[in-house]
Amino acid sequence: MVTTIQLQPATKSRLDDMKLHPRETYDETLNRLLDMAYDPEPLSEETLQRIEESIADMRAGRGRPFEDYVRERGL
Repeated sequence: MVTTIQLQPATKSRLDDMKLHPRETYDETLNRLLDMAYDPEPLSEETLQRIEESIADMRAGRGRPFEDYVRERGL
């Protein structure tokens, strides 16, 4: 089944710029982009908990500036 969609010229231009090669179809391009944007595997409860803990640490001032980290490692 084929469906026609309407795009603004600017949107079509952006989509054209996202093609990996000129012969890539819009369907292939859109599916590639959708696959990149959506991860069907949800984060584990453990990972979510660690993220929450890290956010709490940052809000409580338990951390150090990124610049200090870079300087310590000579980057």
